[in-house]
Amino acid sequence: MLPEILPQQSSLESMMPTSGVKNANQPNLRLESTLKELPFWQVCLEVEHLGNDLATLFNQEPLLPGIILNNHQEYVGMISRRKFFEEMSHPYSLSLFSFRPIKILYKFFQREILILSEDMSIVKATEVTLQRPHQTAYEPILIKSASGKYSLIDFHQLLLAYSQIHVLTLVQLQQVEEQSRVAKAGFQDLQQNYTRLIQNEKMAALGQLVAGIAHEINNPVNFIAGNIVHAIEYSENLLSLIKLYQQCYPEPAGEIKTAIAQIELDFLTRDLPQLLNSMKVGTKRIEEIILSLRNFSRLDESEKKLVDIHEGIESTLLILQSRFKNHQIEPNIKVIKEYTNLPLVECYPGLLNQVFMNILANAIDAIEERIGSKEWEVGSQDVASGFCKLGDKRSTEDVNHNSTNTQNSTLSKPEIHIRTEFINPKEVIIRIADNGSGIPENLQKRLFDPFFTTKPVGKGTGLGLSISYQIIVEKHRGQLQCISASGKGTEFIIKIPVELSSCV
Repeated sequence: MLPEILPQQSSLESMMPTSGVKNANQPNLRLESTLKELPFWQVCLEVEHLGNDLATLFNQEPLLPGIILNNHQEYVGMISRRKFFEEMSHPYSLSLFSFRPIKILYKFFQREILILSEDMSIVKATEVTLQRPHQTAYEPILIKSASGKYSLIDFHQLLLAYSQIHVLTLVQLQQVEEQSRVAKAGFQDLQQNYTRLIQNEKMAALGQLVAGIAHEINNPVNFIAGNIVHAIEYSENLLSLIKLYQQCYPEPAGEIKTAIAQIELDFLTRDLPQLLNSMKVGTKRIEEIILSLRNFSRLDESEKKLVDIHEGIESTLLILQSRFKNHQIEPNIKVIKEYTNLPLVECYPGLLNQVFMNILANAIDAIEERIGSKEWEVGSQDVASGFCKLGDKRSTEDVNHNSTNTQNSTLSKPEIHIRTEFINPKEVIIRIADNGSGIPENLQKRLFDPFFTTKPVGKGTGLGLSISYQIIVEKHRGQLQCISASGKGTEFIIKIPVELSSCV
C-alpha cells in the first residue's frame, strides 16, 4: 500500500493545500528570512517498496520534486523526480527495477545530496546551492530540522524566494538612500543655520561694540570740535594783543624780557596757530573714523537700501588700517584703489561690509604668511596682472599664464588691489586681489565650505568665506568667484545686481 502524499508547510505558510498540489504564491518574506519559512515537501518511502511505487507517487503529484527514502523510519537518502525518470528512461530499466526494492535502484544513484539547516537564511542557501556541480545544479535541496526530520525544497522555489528578497533589498536600499538624502539635506540645513547663528552672534556683538565705541567717542570729540574753533580765535586775539604791546612798548622791563626769553615767545607765536590747526585736523579725522564705524556697524539694518559701494569699502579699510601699517615685519601693505563711477546699489549694506571685511582680512593674512616665510623676493607678481574680467574670454588659465610671465619680476612692497567696475546697466563688480601666499588648487573647491580653514587652531573658524558666499549668492542673487595659484596670490570677484528687487 502506497503512503499518503502530504506536501508540508512551514509555520508561516498557512495557505499550503493538503491535496498534493503546491500553492504557487510566495510567502511574505523578509531580508533575513530562513529556509523554514518556505513551502516544502515531506514525502517519505521505505526502501523495501518496489520501484513501481516511486513512479506511482511521482505520477500522482506532478509538482513533487523528490522522495525521501527511509529504512525502518531512519533516513537513508533521496531520489529526485528528474533523476528517477532519467534512470528509468534507459533501456530495460523499467522492467529491471519496477518490481524490485527501491534500495537496489538507489545504488545506481551516485549523486551528492545537499543538506542544509532549516535556520539557514534564504540568501546564504541560494549562494551555497549555486555552487554545486552542474550535474546536480537543479536537484532539490534536503532540509534538516532541529528535531532531525528531513524535508525537500524545490530548487526553483528557492530561486523564486531569492528573487523576492532581491526586490525587497532594492526597495530597502532606495528607502535608505532617500533617508540618507533627507538626513544629509537636514544636516546641511542644520549646519548652515548653525553657521548663521554663530556669525550673526559674532557680528551682532561686533556691531554693538563698534556702535558703542563710536557713540562714546562721539560726545567728547564733538565737545573738542565745537570748542577748538573758539580756542583758535582766542589764541589769535591774544597773539595780536601781544604783537600790539611789542609795537607800543618796544623796550619792556627786564623782568618781561626774561619771561619772553624763557617761554621763547617768537617760537610760541609761530607754533601755537599750527598746533591748534593740527588739533582741528585731528578732530576732523576722528569724526571721519566715527562716521566709518557707524557705516560699518549697520548690522541692525534688515531692509535693503541704496548705498555707495565705495563708502562701504572705505569704512572697512579704515577698520583694518592698523593691520596695513602696524606690522612687526616690514614692508607695510600697500592698498591700490581703482574706483569706477558706480550708481547707488540696492543691497544689505551691513552684510556687504561683512563680506569686504572677511575677504580683506584673508588677504592680509595671506600676505603676512608670505612675508613670514621670507619668500617675498622670489616669484612675486604684479597684482594688477592677476585681474580677469568676469564674463570676458579670459579664463583662469590666462591668469596663470600672466602669472608665469611675471614670475621672475619682483615687487618692492606687498599689495592689495581693489577695483570696481560697472559692466552693464544692471551689474557691478568688485575685485579684491592680493599677492600673498595663494591657495593650492586642491583646496580651492572647498573654499566656501562651512568650517573649512587652513589656518591654525584659534586663528580661524572656517566661517568667513562660507558666510560671504551665502550673503552674495543667496542674499544678493550675485556671484562670488575665487581665482588663485599657490605662491602667486589670490583674487576674489564679487558680482552683484544694481537693483536687487528685480532679481527676486
